[in-house]
Amino acid sequence: MAGYHRAGVKGRLLAGIFWCGLALAACGGPGSAGSGNETAADALNRGLQAHAAGKLDEAVAAYFATLTKDPKNQFAFYNLGEIAQRGNRLVAAEAYYRLAIEQDPRMTSALFNLAILRGIAGANQESAELYRRVIAIEPKNAPAHFNLGLVLRLLGQNAEAQTELATAQRLDAKLVAPSPSASPARQASPSPTR
Repeated sequence: MAGYHRAGVKGRLLAGIFWCGLALAACGGPGSAGSGNETAADALNRGLQAHAAGKLDEAVAAYFATLTKDPKNQFAFYNLGEIAQRGNRLVAAEAYYRLAIEQDPRMTSALFNLAILRGIAGANQESAELYRRVIAIEPKNAPAHFNLGLVLRLLGQNAEAQTELATAQRLDAKLVAPSPSASPARQASPSPTR
């Protein structure tokens, strides 16, 4: 699929860890890992720490521990999706993102990453609809406007594509769409979140 934008990935990771830390502080902080009194928030925090450190097996175990305690935890589902996507297990990643969205239909990070996966699968119309959902929730999301513009190009909707690409560039001057004949850029990488 034609290029996706990478900006904001590291920022989303840091923001996700920051918000998770605030939420855990409000819950009384983390318990001891593996203890009988570990809460879902404790397990999620453990997963985020392992995820950020690149210890993906530990992160997966902690996210599953989170789901054992809170079976509807959209953040654990999302982060499992991100790890699966990073490992090129795209079917699993898509399933986890869909579970996260089922818990929170306004979870823009899951919608965005699912849009990427649907585009990779050639489901460009669905990809475009997912980006539109992100934009409806976050109208100033430059990467979503950018990626929507690229998908619309693939769908032959060039006028609307140009509008989306111009909006993306207005929101973030670093976003410059490749010419329609240029080689596709690499896709955006998802980031863990809370």
